[in-house]
Amino acid sequence: MLSHEKLELKEKTIQVWHCNFDFNRDKIDFYTSLLSKDENQRASRFKFKKDKDCYIITRGILRLLLASYLKIEVKEISFKYTSYDKPLLAFESELKFNVSHSGNRAVFAFFKGTEIGVDIEKIKTDFDVLELAQNFFSKTEIASLEKQPKSELARAFFRCWTRKESFIKAEGSGLSFPLDKFTVSLNHDLEADLLETEWNPLEKDQWQLFSFVPFIDYIGAVAVPCSIAKINYFNWDA
Repeated sequence: MLSHEKLELKEKTIQVWHCNFDFNRDKIDFYTSLLSKDENQRASRFKFKKDKDCYIITRGILRLLLASYLKIEVKEISFKYTSYDKPLLAFESELKFNVSHSGNRAVFAFFKGTEIGVDIEKIKTDFDVLELAQNFFSKTEIASLEKQPKSELARAFFRCWTRKESFIKAEGSGLSFPLDKFTVSLNHDLEADLLETEWNPLEKDQWQLFSFVPFIDYIGAVAVPCSIAKINYFNWDA
């Protein structure tokens, strides 16, 4: 538990934390006590307990991490929301963050200066990969996906999806952003690139994408609109 620790985030460094909800359910009352009135009201609107617990654990850990980075009390953390319901700090700070969850895992990304986007997905195989890709991916991405071995199709799909999602979360336009108008690489778990943006041929050189595998059967990605020197990964549950 990091409630008493003071974390340091250096310039041009991304720090990514991940957690397993199953390892944190016994702390649900503690995490609930950290939330604001508004967050507790949001939590109460979830129909299923699993989703409610996911929200409470994610927000509780996020608050502890933010308080540690900012060196303030947890209750001093307050949020505002974009029109796409993305949480931002309600006060001025150079610290930027983003959160994602899938299955029973969550990831938290932190950076100084510019917005950051992170996404995690549990790799599923119970859908028609190529059919779904036709609705969301660029022509180049679809062509690359079609060349994948059948056994790699689902994993390649989620490589692509997490990279695209992290990009649009950092870009700030939400899921209304045209997913088929930019292209990312999808051939390797740990090698990620923004290959093309139709609206600006130079923009691909302004972004850095990173992929990571925090757990078996999961894949994640993080994106920032600038160059960085280092990225660190941490396990909240360790």
